[in-house]
Amino acid sequence: MKSSKSKPNLTISNPDKIFWPEEGYTKADLATFYTEVFPWLQPYVRDRILTLERCPDGMRGQCFYQKEMPKGMPAGTPTKRIATKSGSRASTNYVVGGSLETQIALVNLGCIPIHVTGSRAKTFPKPDWICFDLDPMSESFQDAASASVYVKKVLDELHLLSFAKTSGSRGLHIFVPIAAGPTADEVLKFAEKLVSMVAKTYPKELTVEHSIAARGDRVYLDPFRNGSVQTVVAPYSVRRKPHAPVSTPLEWAEVRSLKDPATFNMKSFAKRLKKKDPWADFFRRKQSLRTALSGLDRLAR
Repeated sequence: MKSSKSKPNLTISNPDKIFWPEEGYTKADLATFYTEVFPWLQPYVRDRILTLERCPDGMRGQCFYQKEMPKGMPAGTPTKRIATKSGSRASTNYVVGGSLETQIALVNLGCIPIHVTGSRAKTFPKPDWICFDLDPMSESFQDAASASVYVKKVLDELHLLSFAKTSGSRGLHIFVPIAAGPTADEVLKFAEKLVSMVAKTYPKELTVEHSIAARGDRVYLDPFRNGSVQTVVAPYSVRRKPHAPVSTPLEWAEVRSLKDPATFNMKSFAKRLKKKDPWADFFRRKQSLRTALSGLDRLAR
């Protein structure tokens, strides 16, 4: 992306603070990236409940997660209060995304990645997507890419159109747009059942083992991003990783040919935005989970 020096002054504190020492990227560079990418990012954060990952010193320091809306957010920032099942709080007042002002305010608080729920605030807890997180034990993205073939095969058999994106790390996310209606618990049960079936079919390559030690060198199929207040990194989110990689929507044809997902990063991403958006019709392709549930039951027999 272009240097923040060519942009108008952003309303953030310590804009020259270095967030990525090796690359020299600053807090202002991050704010500029999100400003420029926001037209593509906005559909995935609009009315979404956010969990904040705050890294006030960028790559140098420690990060911490925060669910309660922090002090310092702009007046009128949208929020969603949700009852808490455990802990000392009776409820949590989450930040709700959707505006550039909110996004830049989060950058100002040291938030690098954007973590979103599958449900929108207005329809909570009824998601409008299913997420499968494919996490390889190796550092090779190609392991996740290979595993995605098996998951996509079952989704295709269920006549569910799916979309792939890099996680921004070594893994891959598969999203399935659905019509809001089933609860997050129902979506999670569907995802759990599907990945268990796929892992049983390909036990040498895939696993649903919670224990890292028990996974061996297999790719972990994680369905748990589908819990009601569980989150996943949004498309077009920057990650707190070397080279500032971006979680990037892909064409399915790109998945197998991509060697290093870090080639999509904060510096190079302007080139990516000149290409056709592979997820352009994502929210126009909402599908019935009820129909897929019946199909999954048949496949599992």
